[in-house]
Amino acid sequence: MNDSRSTLQSVMIYLGALLILVWSAGPFLWQFSTSFQLDKALTEGTPSLIPNPFTLEHYYNAFVEKGLHHYVWNSLVVSLATTALCLIVGSLAAFALSRLDVKGRFGILTVILSVSMFPQIALVGPLYLIASDLGLLDTYTALVITYLALGLPLVTWVLFGYFETLPREIDEAARMDGVGVVGLLWHIILPMSLPSLVTTGLLAFITAWNEFLFALAFTSDSSSQTIPVGIANFTNQYYVPWGDIAAASAVVTVPLIVLVLFFQRHIIEGLTQGGIKE
Repeated sequence: MNDSRSTLQSVMIYLGALLILVWSAGPFLWQFSTSFQLDKALTEGTPSLIPNPFTLEHYYNAFVEKGLHHYVWNSLVVSLATTALCLIVGSLAAFALSRLDVKGRFGILTVILSVSMFPQIALVGPLYLIASDLGLLDTYTALVITYLALGLPLVTWVLFGYFETLPREIDEAARMDGVGVVGLLWHIILPMSLPSLVTTGLLAFITAWNEFLFALAFTSDSSSQTIPVGIANFTNQYYVPWGDIAAASAVVTVPLIVLVLFFQRHIIEGLTQGGIKE
């Protein structure tokens, strides 16, 4: 009886995992399939998941005719700069709140978190006016500063939770060896927090990579527009090039999937370890 129940539970677990996989991967499979199909095949009454005939026309259109590589470069610069600044500022803030004697640290953390709860649509207008007055429209700087404000609360909270799991005895041993505050952070805390740094870095990178509203508001020139805005520019008043959009979406989605799969062990460890107090 127990063997039958165990077998049934295993079957249910695998069926549930399969359902989640199909539900999550289905849209991506359809996206990739669409990118390899002709336009006329996409408008037929009965669409097909398998491209017939197979074509690379949409990828040619996306890169050669619509200049997708320029948008990719802009997104890469903005996302990497945002990630680096989020990790630098967030690690300093989290370290100060976790390891130093800061009064009211949980109140400060609450304020940091509450700032991130403002809806973006309520912020885009005032931030646009500020960027315009400072001459930062159509620049990477406006996007990086904005994305830094968006990603920093999450980075600070995750790193703070992870730093709290590290034993305090490490700090005492470091001080006995003559290590200062900066040395403690740079040589001890950060190397031990690599999983959390990878996790928060990826989250900050993905947030900046996918952000659309502020990029649309702050940029009007293709020389500074990021991928989401660039893909939105593919359409015109009378025609929506679904194949080109699918090809561009596939190009910008694959790197994120590869990053997540490559760092999945660090991501899981970074997210779970921060919730455990040793």
